[in-house]
Amino acid sequence: MENTELNTHHWNELHTFIANGEMEAFRSKFLDMHPYDQALFFEEQDPSIRQRVYTYLSPEETAGIMEHIELDNINPFITEMDPRFAAMVIGDMATDDGVDIMNELEKDVVVSLLTMMDKKDADEIKQLLHYEEKTAGSIMTTEFVAVYETKTVKDTMQYLKAEAPEAETIYYLYVIDEDKHLVGVVSLRDLIVADSEVRISDLMNTNVFAVSVGKDQEDVAQMMRDYDFLALPVVDFQHHLLGIITFDDILDVMDEEASDDYSKLAGVTDTDRPQDGAFAAAKKRLPWLVILSFLGMLTASLINQFENTLDEVAILAIFIPLIAGMGGNTGTQALAVAVRGLATGNFSQEGKLKLILREASTGLITGSVCGIVITGVVYLWQGDFFLGLLVGLSIMATLIVATLAGALVPILMDKLHIDPAVASGPFITTINDIISILIYFGLATAFMQFLV
Repeated sequence: MENTELNTHHWNELHTFIANGEMEAFRSKFLDMHPYDQALFFEEQDPSIRQRVYTYLSPEETAGIMEHIELDNINPFITEMDPRFAAMVIGDMATDDGVDIMNELEKDVVVSLLTMMDKKDADEIKQLLHYEEKTAGSIMTTEFVAVYETKTVKDTMQYLKAEAPEAETIYYLYVIDEDKHLVGVVSLRDLIVADSEVRISDLMNTNVFAVSVGKDQEDVAQMMRDYDFLALPVVDFQHHLLGIITFDDILDVMDEEASDDYSKLAGVTDTDRPQDGAFAAAKKRLPWLVILSFLGMLTASLINQFENTLDEVAILAIFIPLIAGMGGNTGTQALAVAVRGLATGNFSQEGKLKLILREASTGLITGSVCGIVITGVVYLWQGDFFLGLLVGLSIMATLIVATLAGALVPILMDKLHIDPAVASGPFITTINDIISILIYFGLATAFMQFLV
């Protein structure tokens, strides 16, 4: 049976249990499902059904569901719960996940929930809430196992058994000295196979990678991807161990950063969410559209400057969309390559120069081929060789310049410490419109005698 059919079957059974008030039957069936499937079921229900489900589940069980719901969608679920129940749910979540949810809520709601929460859980969440968003500190968890270098393997194993249920991961054990400085790391595998009387200081690997608490989350994601880490320790400026970042959190960061870059490439803010109303979405998109409107007026003004050229050879007007469109398309292609390379950290200084040279060569090849083809097409269509040559040359020059601009603009922005994704598709397209108009009408004006 396919997953969709299986889910439908399970959901129908769950709805029957809820309608009949069969709490134990519902719990048995529901808790047997994977947490992701539980979250899918939960999100699709009416608020009245969810209110019944809240009474059937414990805060800890509900916390497991909340951890599998997208952050952008979670606010309504938390606010519809009884506040005390919501406080217990967030308290039972992994600390970093609880902090992520708190960052999505209104400040007064956060204060209220922290007041009702267990003091230990509230203190852990408050500690992480102080860190700036999108830094290592804001995505780390404090639920990890740290062991002292002076302990033996036997002592450490006993300690691990006691602490493991509260830890988010135990694949790596981070080793600290008496002042809680990070001094090494030991894997669970090494711990299991080692002699029980061996000291951790003799077993640990001192070549341990760590990130600063203020490091940008995108850089952390890049580091974990490059080194294939399952977890990464976070330290302060004195190298005290503060927390760890786990791989599941980094997957969320990668998804968030990819969505952010995609939104910027489309000229939409990263806060434009599907659940926003039309007015809210329009408010977030208008700044870009207003800026692009003014740039569009500049394009119109340039065309107006060549009014005399158009009066004498009116047929030139029909090729404006062709030339501007091709310039925008090729510029966006080069832009996508450059932004992706910069975002993934694949470009060194030499790599950037190599990219520029490659895009210039690509523009020359594609421009030459398209120029020759368009020259022939226009000549056969209009029976005017010089008109075809003008359009062909304009296409060739436009594609060369537009491809180069698509690669150069994001690199320049990166050099100025501006997010290269801000060089969005609409922006580069509008810039290339201006460039293509200047090239096209500049050539037409220069060779007017051959066209009339």
